[in-house]
Amino acid sequence: MSVPEISAASPSAPWFAAGYALRAHNTFGFDVRARFACRVATEAELLAAVRDARAQGMAALVLGGGSNVVFTRDFNGLVLLMSLAGKRVVREDGEAWHVEAAAGENWHDFVAWTLEAGMPGLENLALIPGTVGAAPIQNIGAYGLEMAERCASVRAIELATGEAVEFDAAACRFGYRDSFFKREGRDRFVITSVTFRLPKAWQPNANYADLARELARRATQTPVDARAVFDAVVAVRRAKLPDPLELGNAGSFFKNPVIDAAPFEALRAREPEIVSYAQADGRVKLAAGWMIDRCGWKGRALRGAAVHERQALVLVNRGGATGADILELAQAIRGDVLARFGVELEQEPVCL
Repeated sequence: MSVPEISAASPSAPWFAAGYALRAHNTFGFDVRARFACRVATEAELLAAVRDARAQGMAALVLGGGSNVVFTRDFNGLVLLMSLAGKRVVREDGEAWHVEAAAGENWHDFVAWTLEAGMPGLENLALIPGTVGAAPIQNIGAYGLEMAERCASVRAIELATGEAVEFDAAACRFGYRDSFFKREGRDRFVITSVTFRLPKAWQPNANYADLARELARRATQTPVDARAVFDAVVAVRRAKLPDPLELGNAGSFFKNPVIDAAPFEALRAREPEIVSYAQADGRVKLAAGWMIDRCGWKGRALRGAAVHERQALVLVNRGGATGADILELAQAIRGDVLARFGVELEQEPVCL
């Protein structure tokens, strides 16, 4: 298989732009600017940018697709626009393919590429907005699969030393929509590539209710193949979730809360219809969207910020909304869910 190698060096000086408009670089479409911005296509350019005299003393922000960020004002620092490109099969053995993708690769396009190359395993994560480099930070997940289940390693540059560090999956400390890079490693490391292990003993992961219904509706062949799962995931997401290019949003705004069994039983006694999912550790995951809907928020708006009419987990910018508007709406929703269900919602996007 012939694919481009990930570039590791660049002789050119970093390109800087002052007062750079970020509207096209955040999926909410907020009209904000960065004091400086620099497009990064190699690890060498990354180091050159953060060491440039113009960047000294400034905060640095890495932006891929901007699909997990809420800007509340202009960013008074350096924005690194990650455009590292390339994907390749690192090695193959009898059990799996090990596939590396650069941080700037579009996530959905990468998933599609693996399937076209005959390497299934990521199809449940189709159509998630953003880049490959952002996937480990959030430990993206959908329809019964988390990115952590396929991650072999993450390559990142430590900004203080300029050294490249390889993190195996355990070192990434993946949790539910969480990782080392979202917490202790934030502002310390910049991810430049991710290697995935795609097992050859593939089995369809189609137990998620919406996905199973879509596959049944399509009357796909038995057994279901990876392309059928991919197509069904794309169809379900397009039916339920707004396209950020048409309606500004950051996907699911709140995490599905996970609570202990005893509080859940007490909650279910009050709310018998509550949607829940048993977890392997005995705890219970609750459907945040269902609770938000039951609190009457689906379709409601606060100035230009609104709750999407088809998916209560998604907050949208109907036009002219600011980051402050989105956060005010989110806080009102959190208050109502806490008052009715006694459950604290946690937002997924990073607030700046």
